[in-house]
Amino acid sequence: MSWRAILTLVLLAGAVLSGLALWSQRHPEHSTEAAAGRPDYVLHDFELISLDENGRESFTLRAPRLARDPDQKTLDIATPLFLIPTQPGSTSDAWQIRSATGWVSADGSELRLRGKVAATSDGRNGPVTTMATDQLNVFPKAKRAESATLVTIRRPGSILRGRGLEVSLATKQYSFKSEVQTRYVPTRR
Repeated sequence: MSWRAILTLVLLAGAVLSGLALWSQRHPEHSTEAAAGRPDYVLHDFELISLDENGRESFTLRAPRLARDPDQKTLDIATPLFLIPTQPGSTSDAWQIRSATGWVSADGSELRLRGKVAATSDGRNGPVTTMATDQLNVFPKAKRAESATLVTIRRPGSILRGRGLEVSLATKQYSFKSEVQTRYVPTRR
């Protein structure tokens, strides 16, 4: 065999291998595996205002990072700050809620906050109230929140702890399911 025949076979084998490599990259299974789990968009250092079905502000969200899941249409958020306003004619306070991570349902009806959750009312219509827990589920449309973990609520003159919180953000009425402890702290005059 001549050197030209050997060179032709080597070049032919290289062309076939290159074609197979390109063909395997075009295979649909490979493209879906690469796209699975990737957000369809990511926001950095943003402010988002969510409106309810009547066009009023449901909540405002500020955070350094948000990623949207294209399949579920949910939002994953790093160190979010949620601002839940009062509605016109309401006697409730506005709330600021911070946490390490956050998740928002596709329709915006549920917020799941995890890691060092701290919620504070603005005190416009009553005493300032703070809540601290490891996890909190907030339902802005229904103006309620719940947590299955230990929660501490502080108001002027009292500290309340318990597990299994259910709270109405509109009326500030709350209840615990278990392990309830109350401590009265005298206020300075």
